[in-house]
Amino acid sequence: MNTDAPKHNNKNIFENMLSGGHPNSLGRTLEVVDDVLNNKDKLADLFQCYFSDDATVRLRVSSAFKRIFRERREWFIAYIDKFHDLIPTLKQPSAEWTLAQLHLEMFDLMTDEQVKHAITISKQQLVYSSDWIVMIKTMSFLGHVAKDDQSLAQWLLPKLAVIAKDKRKSVSKKANAILQSF
Repeated sequence: MNTDAPKHNNKNIFENMLSGGHPNSLGRTLEVVDDVLNNKDKLADLFQCYFSDDATVRLRVSSAFKRIFRERREWFIAYIDKFHDLIPTLKQPSAEWTLAQLHLEMFDLMTDEQVKHAITISKQQLVYSSDWIVMIKTMSFLGHVAKDDQSLAQWLLPKLAVIAKDKRKSVSKKANAILQSF
């Protein structure tokens, strides 16, 4: 159990639906997604599941949010700041890589201030995370933004040069691909 995760004692219906089964399975995530897509007011209930003590629930919440926001991109706008405030405190790779992926996919929906916050979060993730998916998703987002941000590019390129030597092929390959794109 992640002791850094916020505590939440009252289980809501989504937390019950998202718990159980093999951690790498979707469980009932798609049912939750359908339920929320049919009633936007239930987004808040789903977000509360990030406060679950169950890491599998939090993983599935991230999966659900990605699917929901891909269907209803405009719903992300009300959750950007909530994600920025909460996700870095969870210390859970699935939430971190989801945030990096949402930053990249929903970049055009963020304000300049939210983009700055996203960059700050992503820099921290890239420096401190050892999770290969977090690193790949974060590099993708930062690489995208750095194309139009010279100061970010100056920060990122030396980091990518080091990461390009990572023993994990997927990590080093992504770092090299981004480096070659500059």
